[in-house]
Amino acid sequence: MKIISKLLLSFSLIAAVSLVRAEGLQDSVDQATVILKRFKEIPEKSIPEKVLRDARGLAILTVVKAGFVLSVRGGQGIVVAKTTTTNGWSGPSGIATGGAGLGFQIGAQASEFVMVLNTPAAVKAFSKGGNISLGTDLSVAAGPVGRNIAVDVVPMAAIYTYSKSQGLFAGVSLEGTVIITRNEQNAKYYGKKVETEDILKGKIPPPAGVQSLMLELKKF
Repeated sequence: MKIISKLLLSFSLIAAVSLVRAEGLQDSVDQATVILKRFKEIPEKSIPEKVLRDARGLAILTVVKAGFVLSVRGGQGIVVAKTTTTNGWSGPSGIATGGAGLGFQIGAQASEFVMVLNTPAAVKAFSKGGNISLGTDLSVAAGPVGRNIAVDVVPMAAIYTYSKSQGLFAGVSLEGTVIITRNEQNAKYYGKKVETEDILKGKIPPPAGVQSLMLELKKF
């Protein structure tokens, strides 16, 4: 039984990785643009405007969870940071997450996540181009909701996290989630090998495909 369990777990991890590699960075950019629009369509329970104004960066992902006996999750998206460039925001750097868990589950479910990077340290962690463990490398908390609610001047965590699943929106804790950088997709998207730090500092000009995303970001 132990051998079977290990084989099933290995299969689940492979499946999660396959989900992560399913699409290119432009698809993630387009999806991130749609997600930002959707999050603003729920004013009574949306990300507070002050949180977005004070954000140092945003990480936006779509995560698919599926399984039969073992659950598998794989997600991908982008991270962007505020800069002093003309656009006001950096170009996107690809990110992904994946994993597996035990527990009976049939079917698939897609969720959309927005992570608000509240501090320079949070942006720096995403700039390293490696793996980030939420709750270990950076403090993380379910973000406050309500478009016009008052929010403390000092954020309670380096990252606020939000999710939208099956039409429902809420702050959600993602503690324990590991985020990885999609270095290969970054290189393909920018046409050369690039450093994540240079992307998020605005040193790398964003490709033409990010125009719609930039228009959404400029609203914050």
